Amino acid sequence: MSKTFTDLTRHALNGPTMGSRWSALFHAPSGFDIAPVKAALQAAVEEVDMQMSTWKPASDLMQLNAAPTDTWIPVPEKVFEVLRTGIAIGQETQGAFDIGMGDAVAAWGFGASEADPVRIRAAFEMKRQPAHEILELNLAARQVRKHAPLALDLSGIAKGFGVDRLAETLIGFGIRDTLVGIDGELRALGLQPDGSPWAIAVEEPDTRIRTPYSILTLQDAAVATSGDYRHWVEVGGRHLSHTMDPRRGGPLQDAPASVTVVARTCMEADAWATALMVLGAKRGTALAEKHGLSALYLERAGNDIVPTGTGPLFRDQAPMSLNSFTTSSRATPI
Repeated sequence: MSKTFTDLTRHALNGPTMGSRWSALFHAPSGFDIAPVKAALQAAVEEVDMQMSTWKPASDLMQLNAAPTDTWIPVPEKVFEVLRTGIAIGQETQGAFDIGMGDAVAAWGFGASEADPVRIRAAFEMKRQPAHEILELNLAARQVRKHAPLALDLSGIAKGFGVDRLAETLIGFGIRDTLVGIDGELRALGLQPDGSPWAIAVEEPDTRIRTPYSILTLQDAAVATSGDYRHWVEVGGRHLSHTMDPRRGGPLQDAPASVTVVARTCMEADAWATALMVLGAKRGTALAEKHGLSALYLERAGNDIVPTGTGPLFRDQAPMSLNSFTTSSRATPI
C-alpha cells in the first residue's frame, strides 16, 4: 500500500465488544469497500467474547469451568491458545498472573453478578493453587483437564487477544499499517502514511478525567495498561483495584496507580501488565528486566505521580508531563 496522502483515505472504524468498544484506524485507497472489513472485525471480537466471556453462561470458558475434574475437555483453538499463554506467564511470574481467580473476581462484583460478602469471605479463606499447577493441557488433542475445582477468568488476557485478532483480521484484507485497540489496549502494525509511527497516550492515573501523562509512539508492537483508576471499589474508605491479588484472594492493596507494558503481541502485554501490577514496582521492575520487557510504573506520592521505567523503551527515562517515548522498529519479543 502506497504511503502517500494523495490516494489514501483515512478510516476509523469501531463497534461494541466486551462491555467496551473496539477500534481500528487505517488508510486505504479511495473507493476501498470498508463494509466487509468492519463486519469481519466485529465478527472477530464477537467470537472471542462468545468463547471466553464469564458473562455468558454458554461460553466455552464457562462450560470448562462447569466441567468435572480429571476429565479431558476439548476447547476451541483460540481458547486453547489463550489458556496456554496464560499458564506460561503464570509460571514465569510464579503465580502473580493467575487465570484461576474467577471466584474472587465474581465475589467482588467485577463479573456478571453483584458483590457477595459470603463469597468474598470464601475467596479469602480458600487454600489456593495457581492455575498453572491445576490445569493440564494436551497440545496434540487440544484438550484441557482440571485436577481440582477451578474458576477460570480470562479478563486479564482475553481483551489483549481480541486486539490481536483485530490486527490479524486486517492483515487478512491486506491492511498491514494500522492501529487497533479495545478499551485502551492497543496494537500498532507498520507506520502511518507519512512514515511516522503511531502515537498513543499513556493516561494519567486519574479517576475523574481522562488526560495524557505521556506520549508513546509504536511500530509493530502492542501496549497494555493495568491500573486502579478505571475499575475499582471503595471499601471502608479504601480505594481497591479490580485486579485480584492471588496471594490473598482479593483486590490488591497498596497497588501502583498503573503499569504500562509494551510487548510483541497485545495478549502478552495485557497479561504482563496484570502480573506487574500484582508484583508492584520493585519486584515487577526486576522481573521485567529479566524478560527484557519495557514497562512504565506510575505511583502516587501525595499529589504527585512518580514514574519508574525499565526495559529498552523506558529505562533511564524521567518522564515529565507529555514526555514522548519511541519504540525501536519492533518490540522486544517475550
